[in-house]
Amino acid sequence: MISMVGRRLLWAIPSALLITALLFFSVAGLLGSPAAFMLGQDATRESIAELNARLGFDRPLIVQYLDWMGRALAGNFGRSYSSHQTVAEAILPRLPVTLELGVAAVLLAAIMAVGLNSITTGRTVVRPMATALAVLGVTLPNFALGLSLIFLLSVKLGWLPSVGWAPWSAGIGVHLTHIVLPIVTLSAYYYGTFTLVYRAEYDATSQRLFVRVAKAKGLSEGQVSFRHVLPNSILPVITYVGLSLGQLMGGAVVTEALFSIPGVGSLLVDSIIARDYPVMLAIGMLTIAGVVIMNSAADALYAVANPQIRLK
Repeated sequence: MISMVGRRLLWAIPSALLITALLFFSVAGLLGSPAAFMLGQDATRESIAELNARLGFDRPLIVQYLDWMGRALAGNFGRSYSSHQTVAEAILPRLPVTLELGVAAVLLAAIMAVGLNSITTGRTVVRPMATALAVLGVTLPNFALGLSLIFLLSVKLGWLPSVGWAPWSAGIGVHLTHIVLPIVTLSAYYYGTFTLVYRAEYDATSQRLFVRVAKAKGLSEGQVSFRHVLPNSILPVITYVGLSLGQLMGGAVVTEALFSIPGVGSLLVDSIIARDYPVMLAIGMLTIAGVVIMNSAADALYAVANPQIRLK
């Protein structure tokens, strides 16, 4: 299993380098030089050229990329153009917020998808409800669901705060009331995806011979579902959970912006508006690293859960 994960990581290195190159050239090519934006309305051609030369934007893009990649591999992502902090100082305080929000949303979605769809056998009410929630989660955009929840639970009923973030130091109750709506909003799409994947595998496994033998032995529907069908159906969900955890930075952008949460996603939006290249590229690198690491972790968990893969 260790050798399998090692091979996956080795194959991921050239892919990650290619993605970083595409990221760099896309950012630089689409947004152009940030010098004019940084200098404001009073910028002149001479001042823009001077700032471009000082920041190194007058060099060929390939030279800029190699210079940036060399510094990034050494752990130096430069300074933010807008806040003048180091990129690490700008990102690290926000990272726990995004991780808490994203991990909680993915785990909630996985538990609900596996739990609801494992008790649907013989329960005609639960299965359509679980399916309807899955379709709603996949088709309804995050911002539309978030606005609907804010209108219903905050504006109309006044049960929960509409926007904002409270740290744990403000109190457990206060923190939880601020995080409920963002977690539900972010987990909706994940729940829909996990449900569709798990349901297909669950239905296929339910028709296999060993399940019919278990039923013939007189086991109840619940025992058959949780002892035999669930362990053999959950494997694809493991892969999707790993992919989802690796993509937390991108997935949380809309939710964090909607609920005014000071996470990495909202920082990415601010950096795009300000053309803050160092922060944008560092968040992109962080996302790529998360995808590679979580994919490898998902492969390892898949091998642990599936003896056939482990033996191969």
